[in-house]
Amino acid sequence: MIAMTDKEFDTLTKFVKQNYGIDLTKKRILIEGRLSNTITAKGLSSFEEYLNLIFNDKSGQEMKVLLNKLTTNHTFFLRESDHFQFLKEYVLPYLVKHRKNKDLRIWSAGCSAGQEPYTMAMVIADFFGNQSSSWDTTILATDLSTHVLEQAKTGIYSAESIKDVPPEWMQKYFIDKKDGTFEICDRIKKEVVFRHANLMEPFNYKKPFDIIFCRNVMIYYDAPTKITLVNKFYDCTANGGFLFIGHSETINRENTKYRYIKPAVYQKGENAR
Repeated sequence: MIAMTDKEFDTLTKFVKQNYGIDLTKKRILIEGRLSNTITAKGLSSFEEYLNLIFNDKSGQEMKVLLNKLTTNHTFFLRESDHFQFLKEYVLPYLVKHRKNKDLRIWSAGCSAGQEPYTMAMVIADFFGNQSSSWDTTILATDLSTHVLEQAKTGIYSAESIKDVPPEWMQKYFIDKKDGTFEICDRIKKEVVFRHANLMEPFNYKKPFDIIFCRNVMIYYDAPTKITLVNKFYDCTANGGFLFIGHSETINRENTKYRYIKPAVYQKGENAR
């Protein structure tokens, strides 16, 4: 394994923090372990040479490879399942009552390999049933990692990764490919649009969101970065809209205008748009 000098470590962590918000200052061993093979494969002998390669790559492809290596994208279907129960039993009925235009704006920020937005789509499909066609419930799903986005678009998952999916969902929404993998059906796939996005960059969305899921993403950010991001989410949340974060994450209520609803769920005001 190739070791980093203190200068190389400082240069890399500061760059990633400044541009992507990710705090890697306690991840030195992880960085060395995950990038050493990449450096060797490129015929380089040090992190200094690798950093020079990244910073001089005008295409940005080398930086994408680095970020794909360093970001952990562990997730699964129905992760923190009480969120999806609350979505079905409270959030969707509330929004149906208040959104007379039958347009729900939904964002899965930090969608990883797609399990979260596809789970949301299946909950929504169950909730609306035969009325689905009269509502626009397309989900925007974004992530920093291009690697997991490509995987998410396929909608193909191993048998192990879908072990928590209810049997009725398996029957309605999955296709057994007979090779040990299962594919999300087209009906659910078409409800999710995947895009690359860096949450540290300005949000340029034309309309505010009714539902934002950003779960287990902010664990990589320091406190000031979290506050900045939550305030950005607030500004692009519709009145009466909801923010879901991970149960291992917290928001200092003194630093946000969101109203606390229950653990890891917040709402912007109570007025419908």
